[in-house]
Amino acid sequence: MSAIFSLQGKVAIVTGSGRSKGIGAAIAALLALHGAAVVVNFLSPATASQAEGVVRGIAQQGGQAVAVQADISTEAGVQALVDAAVELGGKIDIIVNNAVAGSSGPALQASLETIQYTFAVNVAGPVLLIKAAVAHMPPRSRIINIGSIASRIGGPGSALYGASKAAMDALTYSMAWELGRDHGGITINTVAPGPVDTESLPAPVAAKIHGALIPMTRVEERVGTVQEIADAVLLLCSEKSRWISGQCISVSGGITGGV
Repeated sequence: MSAIFSLQGKVAIVTGSGRSKGIGAAIAALLALHGAAVVVNFLSPATASQAEGVVRGIAQQGGQAVAVQADISTEAGVQALVDAAVELGGKIDIIVNNAVAGSSGPALQASLETIQYTFAVNVAGPVLLIKAAVAHMPPRSRIINIGSIASRIGGPGSALYGASKAAMDALTYSMAWELGRDHGGITINTVAPGPVDTESLPAPVAAKIHGALIPMTRVEERVGTVQEIADAVLLLCSEKSRWISGQCISVSGGITGGV
């Protein structure tokens, strides 16, 4: 472990980190590997065993973590995460807003319930968590929102998801001032993945989306990995990112929105 990226003594909450092969789990594991105590969050009892597996994996690497079932779209859910983090280490140094909701398909066919839940998780959830946590966050703490290049590209079938992620981008831009100036230099940034190989989408849907996006990558013609997203988050959690805030950083192999 490089001392440059040491998170020793830090406490982190990573929402939506209970799926063993997901982006959130990779982020939680990497932060723990570099010294942070981590609250691993999952929503459904169906993923409880996977979340416990993420915690066991962290423990096997010498790290500290606890799994908490909570719905971040509710005030009770975010408070449960805050309470767990404070119990774990007495403070909250890092928040990674990774939990996500959204389904592919035409926006004109979406139900009101689907629209409301997508924005409740992807937009309201991060705000609720930050509101509940900020009193426990020391100066120069870190907040990283996991966005998506969908906020800029506007692909078919992703209107609602992309719109919610665009709203998250706007939150990042605007809250940077409030969190930095009014709360001791807390930074907030968005990491926007491109296509990533996870189990979050059904195989036929993933193949369609990835097939459209992979030709747009510039570094290599492939999907990204969860580790590559986690690496970017680690950088933004480190002291080396102290002068980076209010930014949306595409971690996509060079995909540029609208091109």
